[in-house]
Amino acid sequence: MKNYFPYIVLIAALGLASSAAYYSVFGISKLFSAQAIAVAIMAGTLEVSKLIAATYLHRYWKKINFLFKTYLTVAVIILMFITSIGIYGFLTASYQTTANDLFIMDKEIAVIEMKKSRFEDQLTGYISEKNQLAISISELTKGLSNNKVQWKDKETGQILTSTSSSTRKVLQKQLNDFKDQRNNVSLKIEKITDSITSYDLNILDIESNSTVTNEIGPLKYVSELLDRPMNQVVNWFILIFIFVFDPLAVVLLIAANKAFDIHSAETKENIYGERVIKNKNIDAFRPPHPSDAAEWDEAEKRMDIIGQNGNDGLHYDDNDTPEPPPAGQTIKIS
Repeated sequence: MKNYFPYIVLIAALGLASSAAYYSVFGISKLFSAQAIAVAIMAGTLEVSKLIAATYLHRYWKKINFLFKTYLTVAVIILMFITSIGIYGFLTASYQTTANDLFIMDKEIAVIEMKKSRFEDQLTGYISEKNQLAISISELTKGLSNNKVQWKDKETGQILTSTSSSTRKVLQKQLNDFKDQRNNVSLKIEKITDSITSYDLNILDIESNSTVTNEIGPLKYVSELLDRPMNQVVNWFILIFIFVFDPLAVVLLIAANKAFDIHSAETKENIYGERVIKNKNIDAFRPPHPSDAAEWDEAEKRMDIIGQNGNDGLHYDDNDTPEPPPAGQTIKIS
């Protein structure tokens, strides 16, 4: 994994730089839409040159003069700033499309809310009228129960009580009229309530089926949480995003070069042209163990026998040298 890690860093740097370059070129070409292709070619060339300049500065920082070093550093910083502006333009243009859809949706909801408000005003009036009718009906009911006429009998001198039929008829007629009005008002209240419920369901359907609501849902929540306008919250988010995007790509590219330098310093090329780790035996060193003695003795004997040419080690004795077989006789080798 250690040998492949510099390549992983390089792939991440190039991937991030490619994404930043694409969004930047797209955003800048939108600013100059009259010559979009020419601007895209120019911006793409500058993006590649920025990465090469950053790599060159890292590798030859101590070998180039001050003016050359200063110019390349300033150029890389300016190009990073241009890339960030392009990304900012791309993101703001994307948000503007979403903001337009959100504006249209808000207008539709506002129209429905206005109609709903009118019905709510009518509902308030009818409820108040119904309450007044209820009070009148209650008073008339009490009047009917208290419809009594008293007079003094001339012969006996007693106080007599009776009801007035004419008054009762008048009160009963008024009571019936008020009850009819109350029933009519109740029907109107029911119809208005159904209309208001229909408008509420219409608003809920628009909000739930709109893709805009799903896209800006988190941002809308943050806007309400911070008590700031949606546009301001989105602008903060985009600025944070672009300040990390392209600078991180350049830093990762420099980090990849540094990782390759470290890897090259830790390895060397063997006689077969392969890259091997330096001081590998030292890294794997352990203290000697008594069990190693027999292995070392056996290895020395084998090396003494193998290295007879110009070696003072063990040799075959002359007596141990086998004689050639007699003519016509074969030797069976087992």
